[in-house]
Formats: sequence, C-alpha cells, structure tokens
Amino acid sequence: MWHWNKVSKKLTGDSYAAFINTVLNLPLNILWRHNQVGDLEPDQSNKENIDRAALDQLAQADTGKRGFTFTHYDVLENYHNRAAVAAANQSGFTINLSGNNVSHADKLAAINSGPVVTVLPIEYERKSKGKIWLESLQEYKARISPLPKKTPAGNPLTICPATFLDTSCKDCGLCQKVNRKGIVGFPAHGLRKAAADKIATGLAA
Repeated sequence: MWHWNKVSKKLTGDSYAAFINTVLNLPLNILWRHNQVGDLEPDQSNKENIDRAALDQLAQADTGKRGFTFTHYDVLENYHNRAAVAAANQSGFTINLSGNNVSHADKLAAINSGPVVTVLPIEYERKSKGKIWLESLQEYKARISPLPKKTPAGNPLTICPATFLDTSCKDCGLCQKVNRKGIVGFPAHGLRKAAADKIATGLAA
C-alpha cells in the first residue's frame, strides 16, 4: 500500500510511455502479470471508463507475449468498457473480469467479453499460518469436497492452484488462458478476508 500510494502521487514509478516500452522489450512468449494492485487506469483519474487508447497500446505492445491482468471496471452496463476488454482479449492480452461472488461472476461470464474470476467464501481456503499449511492436501480436498463445484448458472469452478498448492502465478499461468473453460475462484484471504467473505457469500450491505 505504501508503494501504491507513492505511485498514485507520482512520487515514484515510470511514465506510461516508459512502461509500454518495457512491455515491448519483454522476451517473446514470456508470462507476465499487469497491475498486481490497481486497475486499468494509467493516470488514476477515470474511475468509470477504461482509457481505450491506452489499453489498445498495451495490448499491441504485448503481441507475442503472454500478459494478463484483472479488472473491476463495469462491463455489464458500460458498453465502452465491455468493448475495450473484449478487444484486448481478442488481441491476446488477457483481461479477467473480476466477480464479487459466483452470481456476479455468472453475469460476467454471460457477456462473453473475457475469462472470469471470482471471490469464494473462506471455507474454500486451505488452512494455513503464514507459509505453513495447517492441513494436508488430502485433508483439504476431503473437507471441501461437499462444497459446490459449479456456479448457480452451471459454470465450472476451478480454485486458484496458488491458493492451496506450493505454486505461484508465474508457474501456473491459468489466469492468462483467455479461452479456458469455467471460472477461477479465489477463496477470501488476507487481512480483510472477513469483509471479502461477506461479499463472496452475498452478505455485504
């Protein structure tokens, strides 16, 4: 958060032009993640509409690479955003539509603008403390076996492998696959997992 705030205040970080140049010079076929925090807003000013020109520039720079990211921009009611995301996904730069819960994720999946991810309730999380697993993989799989494996609309649910295995985004690459089947779920976790769990279960006010 400290670094994110400094970037927002333009106290550190590159210009967007410099960033695009960095992407252009990445090795071919490299898997890379854009926006570990934040969203598709180069200058942090427009919270409603995606900057289509900037996104098109990024998608073009990513040609031959395997970039991916996630967005919470509205694509259900905002057709400008929907078209921008769809165009990027068609070009090869993967933008995952982020659902607040499985019902929201179903709505996002229905518009076919890109792959979808969603927050899942805490019970889908493998128990851990720091980097130490508190339940074996076998125990974890047995515990969650009764939980839904599909969304209300029947879309298959795949739990993010990095949330229950010793792997990471750079080794997995699942969220970069634009034509994957089903929805990738991220169990509520971290310092705000109680609040995220309420959103995932539809209990948030």
